[in-house]
Amino acid sequence: MYICLEGIDGSGKSTQIKLLEQWLYNCGHEVLRVFEPTDSKVGRLIREMLRNPHATDENFQRTLGLLFAADRTILMDKIIDAEVEGKVVISDRCFYSSIAYQNGAEWLSQINKFARKPDLVLLLDLEPETALMRCEGKDSFEDRSFLEKIRKKYLKLAKEEEFFVVNANNGINKVHEDIKRIVARRLGMCV
Repeated sequence: MYICLEGIDGSGKSTQIKLLEQWLYNCGHEVLRVFEPTDSKVGRLIREMLRNPHATDENFQRTLGLLFAADRTILMDKIIDAEVEGKVVISDRCFYSSIAYQNGAEWLSQINKFARKPDLVLLLDLEPETALMRCEGKDSFEDRSFLEKIRKKYLKLAKEEEFFVVNANNGINKVHEDIKRIVARRLGMCV
């Protein structure tokens, strides 16, 4: 199974993925944790570009959309191999991030057509003000109006694509319990 956690910056994805990985491991599952951007050369270039003060500008976002699609293509073999080995794959973001952040245009769907669609997407939803308080450091994406715009896109995507929306305003343990319940149902497990 391929599970993806999505959400705006500061929504708790990294924390919840670590907790989910440990819980699945404790339940006897082999797990592969992946993230976007990856550690590939393309992924490292993306990380560097994300620090640019103009990273939220429309043309810059188009460039990032292309780079994310390339990075994602590199990641697909790793995901497919893990699934063949019977592992549960959990990802910190997937192509839905590009649709939300890079303005959801049709061309993004086309350049990501080789990306494996997750079996389960969990959207960690919270208010941008809360997200900003959680964010470490300051970058172009840590702006209330920008995060509000992205949050609205994610909520629209969640409705269209039938994501599970998890209230990430709750404490870490409550969010983790909510995630466990959803994942357990999909894997046929008891919590």
